[in-house]
Parts: sequence; structure tokens; C-alpha cells
Amino acid sequence: MDRNRLRWLPLVVLVLAQIGYPLTEGQDRARLTVATVVLGYLLSVGHALCSRGARTAAVLILVTTGGGWAVETLGVTTGFPFGDYDYSGQLGPKLGGVPLVIPLAWTWMAWPAWLAAVRLTRPGPRRVALAAVGLATWDLFLDPQMVAEGYWSWHRPTPALPGVAGVPLGNYLGWLLVAVLLMAVLARLTPVEQARDATDAPMYALYLWTYTSSVLAHAVFLDLPGSAAWGALAMSVVAVPLAGALLRPRLPHRVRA
Repeated sequence: MDRNRLRWLPLVVLVLAQIGYPLTEGQDRARLTVATVVLGYLLSVGHALCSRGARTAAVLILVTTGGGWAVETLGVTTGFPFGDYDYSGQLGPKLGGVPLVIPLAWTWMAWPAWLAAVRLTRPGPRRVALAAVGLATWDLFLDPQMVAEGYWSWHRPTPALPGVAGVPLGNYLGWLLVAVLLMAVLARLTPVEQARDATDAPMYALYLWTYTSSVLAHAVFLDLPGSAAWGALAMSVVAVPLAGALLRPRLPHRVRA
């Protein structure tokens, strides 16, 4: 197998695992959820390592995994910034009241969201804002799905988005706040560079797959039409321009005579 095809193999494994989610239930579904997050984490960290080097991969882990655990621990302890919530015991061992798998999920989607913003914008505040939106809007799918499964719950889940019970509005604002902070730190600590389409293609595909598969799963298989609609609308802010940019060929640079 050549190197280009090998680059796509981890994504294929992740997609196959996610396809199995609607086909399982109970403890088998919880185990598959944990396995999927671990696969996604390894995919993103592995890509950062192979494409940007050990320093960038280490920064990604420190900022998004370490930062994700810190903010989740703060959340379950104080109720800030996501609201007053608790995790059940279905997702494995905890540290500080937070399942160990949860910080991995922050890294899993932070990296493709960041690379999507790199592909779409120049360095600066706009890139940070777009990357933060790209990460935070994923939660419009994630939290309703996980609450429906009983993996975590809020003590005061209102007010909520119309059609999405169980998740307070303040949670989404908390996600956006944290996403802005994480992306600002990534922008500060990672090299400023342009997108590498050939190398970063699996991460673009991961982001677009997450978007389209989440809309389909929530609307058809998981009986969550409210989160399907809200997530489709919000995450399209990044997903649609990304798809358009990838479908639109880049014009060659003009060469002066």
C-alpha cells in the first residue's frame, strides 16, 4: 500500500466504527463510543505528529487534551462554564469526576476544526474565531446525543434550544468560550503556515464526514430531529465553505514575463 493510501486508513477505521453506533445498544454502545473517541484522538494526534512534527503534536495534546480535562473538571466541580452537570459511570474510569475519555474528544475535533480554519482564512483573529465556531458547533450534535444515551446530564437543563431537551443554552456558550481560548492558544504556539491540501485532506474529510454523518444519524437513526436541524445549521458555517473551497480548484500563480 502506497503512502498516500495509508494516510487514509485510520479515517476509514474510524468511519466503520461510527457506522456501527446505531447498530448497538446498552453497554456495547458505550464501549463503542469510548473506542470511537480513542480512534478519533489517535487519528488527530497522529496526523499532527506526521504532518507538523513532534512539537506541534505535543502542543495539541497539552492545549486540547490537558485544557479539555481542566475545563471539564472545573465544570463538574463548580458548574462553570457549562452549567451544573454530572457524568454517569458508563464511559469508563474518571479523574476529577471526568471520564478519562472526555478530554480526548476535545482533541479529536479541535485539530480538524483548526485545519479547516487554516484552509479558509489567513492568520489572525478571524482564523481563531472560525476555528472556535468549527469546534463549538459540533457540540450541537454531541451533547444531545450523549444526554439521550444517559452518559451525562444537567441538573437544570433549561432554558434549552427548541426541540433539544436536556441541554441548557448556557452549555453551548460555554463551549464557544472554551473553544476560543483553546484556538487562541493553538494559534499562539503552533507555527503560522498555509494549508497543505494533499497532507491535510484526511482531516478535511474527517470534519465533513462528522458534519454529514451527524445530520444523517440524528435525523434518521437516533430520533433526534431537533439536534439534527440545529447542528446542520450551525456547523455549516465552517463545513459548507470548506467543502466549497475543496471543490473549487486553486488558480495557478501568474508568472510575469
